[in-house]
Amino acid sequence: MNNQRKDLCSFCGGDGFEERRVDYLYSHDGSYLLVPNTPMEVCLACGMVYYDAAVLKEIERRFFAIQGHLEEPDEYLNVPTVAYA
Repeated sequence: MNNQRKDLCSFCGGDGFEERRVDYLYSHDGSYLLVPNTPMEVCLACGMVYYDAAVLKEIERRFFAIQGHLEEPDEYLNVPTVAYA
């Protein structure tokens, strides 16, 4: 368990946090970027999720670099879609 946050959870006031890695899906104007292994922290009391601002800024930077053909993604995925009716 990793208690790196120095403050309290803004939702429940808890002070215990654990760093985890998740698949983060960034979306903008109908385009998407899947970012596996993204670091985040979760409040151990209520489950509220926190991402570091620098992590989110880097994801955004990479998204726009890929969209502008300045960088290449690691891979492209085909994702099936279905409407919920």
